[in-house]
Amino acid sequence: MFAVFRDLIRYNIEFAVGLVLVTIIVIFALLSFFSPVDTTLIYMVAPDMPPSPQYWFGTNSRGQDLFWQMSTAMRNSLTFGIIVATLSRIISLAVGLASGYIGGWVDRLLMFINDIFVAVPIFPVLVLFYFVLRNNLDSLTLAFIMAAFGWPFDARLIRSVALGLKHREFTRHAVFAGMSTPKILLEEHLPYVMPIVFATFMANMLWSIGLEVTLAVLGFTNINLPTIGTMLYWANNHSAMVVGVWWWIAIPVVLIVVTFIGLFLLAVSMNEYIDPRSRLRRMGA
Repeated sequence: MFAVFRDLIRYNIEFAVGLVLVTIIVIFALLSFFSPVDTTLIYMVAPDMPPSPQYWFGTNSRGQDLFWQMSTAMRNSLTFGIIVATLSRIISLAVGLASGYIGGWVDRLLMFINDIFVAVPIFPVLVLFYFVLRNNLDSLTLAFIMAAFGWPFDARLIRSVALGLKHREFTRHAVFAGMSTPKILLEEHLPYVMPIVFATFMANMLWSIGLEVTLAVLGFTNINLPTIGTMLYWANNHSAMVVGVWWWIAIPVVLIVVTFIGLFLLAVSMNEYIDPRSRLRRMGA
């Protein structure tokens, strides 16, 4: 693992830049644990103050310090993305490895279910869940729902790798040695698909955070929980651009763009590392 990280840092400028950007965002999000105020409370400071040495990111029309508000919002958005990506990776790994290795009716059944989830339009379903659950739709529930729809494309990718691994010599040796199917999948096949898991993890975080921002801006989430999306929702609700409180919208947009660029560069560099020809070309071979 360390060798992979070293090669990516050394030969892939996209990975290095993406890592720096994501590290900056993560450090900023971690600062929320040192917030001197409760970021869910309103009218704690003077409203509509522009960025200054006292208020680095200014304040909003609800009397909240945007620096600490943004830090908490970024932490919540990143946590949401990590939860969705982790849960959906677990599902895609289980389905992809089992489908590719076991084959037969198991493969047909799992891919039939997979194709159903691929065909389902996600955004209207999430809006429907919002109207059904209403006040019970918290961030954790939304994360579980999105994870249930975020795995099918990656499961097919993992399945294609598992189909090749099934006929490799080390798999046959494991079968002859009496290893059980779960043990073969976990100990023999899982290490080969982990680069795909890491690459799709970043892409899934992008997808989940972007979708959460879209839902929040439209008011289809818990608007009282600070996230990037809910910050933009309240800014739009108070007509921030019209009244001249431009920093209330500009700063969250800049930070989410930096986050997206960082995650995108990490995903692209990991995808490139998976391809041996691209990796060798980068290394000058």
